Amino acid sequence: MPWLARHRELALLAVWLLALLGLRPLMLPDEGRYATVAFEMLDGSPLVPLLNGLPFFHKPPLLYWLDQAAMAVFGVNAFAARLGPACMAWCLGAGLFLHLRHWHGQAVARASLAVLATSPLYFVGAQYVNHDMGVAACIVLSVLAFARALAEQGAARRRWLLAGWALCGLGVLAKGLIGIVLPLAVLVPWLLAQRRWTDLLALASWRGVLAFVAVAGPWLLLMQWRYPGFLDYFIVEQHFRRYAGAHFNNQEPLWFFWVVLPLLMLPWTLWLWPALRQSGWQAALYLWWTALVLLFFSLPQSKLVGYAMPAMAPLAALLGLVLAQRTRLRQRLLFGAALACAALVAGLAWKPPPSHADLGLALRERWQAGDRLVFADASFYDLRFVARIAQPAIVLSDWGDPQQPRADNWQKELLDAARFDHARGQALLWDWQQLAAVPCHGGTVWLVTSEQALPRLATLGAQTVFAGRQGLLLRVAGRACAAPLPP
Repeated sequence: MPWLARHRELALLAVWLLALLGLRPLMLPDEGRYATVAFEMLDGSPLVPLLNGLPFFHKPPLLYWLDQAAMAVFGVNAFAARLGPACMAWCLGAGLFLHLRHWHGQAVARASLAVLATSPLYFVGAQYVNHDMGVAACIVLSVLAFARALAEQGAARRRWLLAGWALCGLGVLAKGLIGIVLPLAVLVPWLLAQRRWTDLLALASWRGVLAFVAVAGPWLLLMQWRYPGFLDYFIVEQHFRRYAGAHFNNQEPLWFFWVVLPLLMLPWTLWLWPALRQSGWQAALYLWWTALVLLFFSLPQSKLVGYAMPAMAPLAALLGLVLAQRTRLRQRLLFGAALACAALVAGLAWKPPPSHADLGLALRERWQAGDRLVFADASFYDLRFVARIAQPAIVLSDWGDPQQPRADNWQKELLDAARFDHARGQALLWDWQQLAAVPCHGGTVWLVTSEQALPRLATLGAQTVFAGRQGLLLRVAGRACAAPLPP
C-alpha cells in the first residue's frame, strides 16, 4: 500500500495509542463523569450532554459525540470511552508530522513525532477521558492550517484558511472559546512582529469566518433556543468568570505550567536549552506559541495539568529541530521513553486509583428492569457506566444548604444542571427529609453510599449486599405508599 509506506510513522502512532487503551478502569472524577455523560447521550438525547439525566453544559459536546460513536461500535466499556481522546491525539500527532515534513523535511518530522508520542503528558492524555486532548488537537491543527495558508497563494491559500477557521469551530465544540482565542493569539502577534500586514488581512477571511460559524454556531444556537440562559451560563459563567475567578479548585502558583510541561515531556526536555536557541521565523513561531499557551493558562488561579497540552506540539517541534541530526541518541532515548510511558499506564492498571468499578459490576449482576437506583450523598460518577444503567439515579444530599452552590464540587454540577430542567431536577435531587419515600417504589431499590453516610440511612432497614473499595451497595425492598414521590 503506497500510502502506508509513505506514512508508516502515522500507522505506528495509531498502534502505539490504541494498544493499552482499555487496560485500566476509569479514573475519578473526570473519566467517570465524562464517560457517563456520553453513555447517557447514547441512550437518550445525542445533542444534549446529560449528567444524571440533567442538561450538563460545563463543556461542549465534541468529546461526547466521539465517544457515543465509539460506544455504538465497540460497546460501553473503557476502551470505547477513551477512543475519542485517542483519535484526537492521533490527529494532533499526524498534523504535526505532516506539517513538519512539509516545512523542515522527514528527519525533523520523525524526531518531533518521536518526542511527542513518548512524552508522558501526550501519551497519558491520549488515554484519559476529558476535553483537553480534543481542544489541544483542534488548536494545534488550526494554527498549522493558518500557517500553511499564509505560505501559499491563490486557491491553496483559500482552502487552508477555510480549514483553519473550521478547525477553530471544532475547537469551540471541543472545549469552548479557547478553540478560537488561542489560535488567533498565537498568529496575530507573530504576524505583527514581522509586519506582514497583507497576511494579517488575509487571515480575516470572510469565507473563513462563515466556515467557523457554520461549524460552531448550530449547536450553540440550538442549545440557547431549547434552554434559555444557556449562552450566559456557557460563555459568561464557564469562561470569563472561571478564568477570572478565585473560588475554583486546583489553585496553583504562577510558575506551575513552566515547570510541569518540561517535567512531563522528559527525557526530551533535557535538550530544552539548545532548542530554545533555535533561530529563524519558523522556530520563532514555535517558541512564541509555547510561551503564549503557558502564559495564558498561568494567569488564572485555577490550573490543571491538561491545560498545557496545546503547547506540546510546538515544543516538540523545537526539540525535533535539535534532535533530528542526533539519530543514535534519539533512538536510545526513544526506547526508554516509550518503555516508561507503557510502564506508567501498566502501573495504573496493576494498582488502579480509587474507583467504583467493583460496585458497578456487583450492581450489574443484580439489576432488574423496574429497579430504582439511589446515591446517598455522593456522585459515584462511574458506577452507572460500569453497571450499564441508563436510568438516572435519585441523589440524596443537603440540597437546601445555602453554601452548596458556591462550592466547585459535584453538588454544584448537579444544581447547575437542574437550572435548565427544574422539574427533572426536583424529581432526581432529593433532600434528606425525603428519605422515608425512598422505598416507595414497585421494584427493588438499590442504595449506593459511603461509610460516612450510612448512619443517616439506618431507618430504611437496608441490607448491605456488597462492600466495595470506595462504597457500599445496599438493597431495600420496595413497598406501596400512600403518596409516593415521582421516580
